[in-house]
Amino acid sequence: MKHRKVLLESTFVIFLLAFLPTMGQENNPDLQFLIGEWKLDMSPQDKTDNNFAMMRIDKVNSNSVHGTFYREGVKIKEGRINTQSGVTYVALISGDNSGSYNTSFYYKDGKLYGSTHAVNRGFLAVWIAEKTK
Repeated sequence: MKHRKVLLESTFVIFLLAFLPTMGQENNPDLQFLIGEWKLDMSPQDKTDNNFAMMRIDKVNSNSVHGTFYREGVKIKEGRINTQSGVTYVALISGDNSGSYNTSFYYKDGKLYGSTHAVNRGFLAVWIAEKTK
């Protein structure tokens, strides 16, 4: 009886380790709509300013995103995608000489709604992006 219990528990643990990382993720969502250039309005509450940044997404797969963020040459690091709630969420890290930036956003009705935390600069920017190319 003890061997059966150990075998059952071992099988359950193997199942969890094999399938838990993919649970909650859609198997093959079409994420190609993210690829392209996005213009980020870094102060969407103020329509009179010109506070814009860019993001270029070059490649996506079922759980990662690659490209540049904020300006040319600032590579996206650790870009991750989650679609478990039926909404596409992305989180990424980028950085330049002024420090690291943690960014997250979601896609809705053709736009990206996000925020960027400038870790070493002490601010959180909320932004909305539209695809330009």
